[in-house]
Amino acid sequence: MSKRSINVNSFHFFLDKAQVDDERFLHRKGEIVPGDMNYAIFGATGAVGKALAAKLAEGGQSFRVVGRSEDRLRRDFRRYEPLVGYCAADLSDSAAAARAAVRADTIFYTVGVPYPQFEQHPKLTRLALGAAAAAGVRHYVHLSTVYPYGVPEQEFVSESHPRNPKAFKGRMRKEQEDLVLAADNPRGMRTTILRPPDFYGPDSELSYVHAIFDAAVNGGTANVIGPIDTPHEFIFVPDLAVTLIALSEREEAYGKAWNVAGPGLITTRQFAEQVFEAVHQKPRLRVAGKFMLRLLGLFNPFLREVVEMHYLWTTPVKLDDTRLRQLLPNLHKTPYSEGIRLTLDSMRPRAVPARA
Repeated sequence: MSKRSINVNSFHFFLDKAQVDDERFLHRKGEIVPGDMNYAIFGATGAVGKALAAKLAEGGQSFRVVGRSEDRLRRDFRRYEPLVGYCAADLSDSAAAARAAVRADTIFYTVGVPYPQFEQHPKLTRLALGAAAAAGVRHYVHLSTVYPYGVPEQEFVSESHPRNPKAFKGRMRKEQEDLVLAADNPRGMRTTILRPPDFYGPDSELSYVHAIFDAAVNGGTANVIGPIDTPHEFIFVPDLAVTLIALSEREEAYGKAWNVAGPGLITTRQFAEQVFEAVHQKPRLRVAGKFMLRLLGLFNPFLREVVEMHYLWTTPVKLDDTRLRQLLPNLHKTPYSEGIRLTLDSMRPRAVPARA
């Protein structure tokens, strides 16, 4: 058996136990768990997971949120009871993955890992896919990134662009995608992939532009990666959630990977100008290029890991999502001005003024 194959049979012991224990265990802990879940969100406490929960609840759909900490799940999603069910699970554990997948119809996989631990991406995905297939999950929707494309070979990147990443993080993301596509089974579980650009919006603390919002709201200076005058694109995270749900509902979407682009190209400088203008301030930016990242990386593990991805600032991946717009003709993209305003509105109640 190939080391990349998924042994579904190995999950049946854990799955059977999860089905037997599910109601007794969860109710003993006082959880509110609807019977069958239309949706399960793996990695629910991230920005996209939270946006998915909000959109599903808005539509009256029941869903399970899956994350490591029960306390955090309750804190983040209590407002959606009784539609929401909780599953505290370490998805690196087969039994926990089986418990998270049981009785779900559709899984949204939005799991993130720390930047220095990208080797975990394919490992976690392999376990999630095996658990989902064994549980009889019908649809598995995987949130990916532009990393598998590597350095772009053309100005606009469609789904036919080669996936030939040289960076380690890109290779791990490509391996992850390969597992998802290989797991697609027209007579069983169907899988699909969505590749967005960097996202921003409420709860998007890990976005590359979050520092800009933080500085604007709190009256500080934003640390940004340069160059800042190359064209990029960003997607508003609630739009991404709506797109993932719409994609999950189209049978034609499965067995393929799809690009979703932002509402247009914009430079980091222009983006920052719009953010600061919205709070009636002049932009205050502290720019670090590749050399400075290497220097700062001697003391900061995260910045040390960013160095290999610096090509995204010099030769950004600009996505062509023509194929997705044909599949989803009502695809909505919030303009930057509106998305920036809504993001600032969500951050103001938590603002902490910067020290002089």
